[in-house]
Amino acid sequence: MYKIATDFLTRFLKPSTIYKYGFNWSPMYRRTTARLIEVSDDLYYVKIRLKLSYKNRNYAGTMFGGSMLAATDPVYMIQLIQILGDAYVVWDKAVEARYRKPGKGTLYGEFIFTPEEIETIKKTVDDQGETDFHKSMSLVDEKQNIIATFNKTLYIADKHFYKEKIKNRKKTN
Repeated sequence: MYKIATDFLTRFLKPSTIYKYGFNWSPMYRRTTARLIEVSDDLYYVKIRLKLSYKNRNYAGTMFGGSMLAATDPVYMIQLIQILGDAYVVWDKAVEARYRKPGKGTLYGEFIFTPEEIETIKKTVDDQGETDFHKSMSLVDEKQNIIATFNKTLYIADKHFYKEKIKNRKKTN
C-alpha cells in the first residue's frame, strides 16, 4: 500500500515531502510517538524528534526503551530503499541497542548517508550480488548528551540476485 501511494504521489510532490509526511501520518510510525522533522531533498539526511509523553513513559517515569528503538527502526531501511530505487532489495537484518542514560525529555536522532556510502553499496552489490551494511546512530537530548545508540545491519541485494536466491532456497527445502 505504501509503495503504491508513494509511486502515485511522486507525480505531484518531491520524494522528500512524501517521505516526511508519509512517515508522520503512517499509523505504524505514529504509534512510536516520534516525528520526522527534517528530510533533505536527496533523502541522505533525516532528523527525528521523540518527545517524552504519557504514551512512551515507563514505570520509572522516563522514556521506554522500546519507544526509542521503534522510533529509529524503520528509518534507515526505507531511506535506503528510496535512495537506491527499485533495482535493489533492502531489509533490516539486525539491531543492537545500547541505552546509556534515561530519556527524560525530548530526544533527537539523525540518519545520514554519504554519497560515498551509497557508491560503496552499489559497487559491492554489483560485484557480489548482496551485502550487509552497518550504520550507527544515536538519540541525543537537547544538550547533545547521548541517551541511546543503535547499531543497525542492513541487507542490500540486487533484485534479480535476491529473487534467484529465494527461488533456489525454495528448491532445496
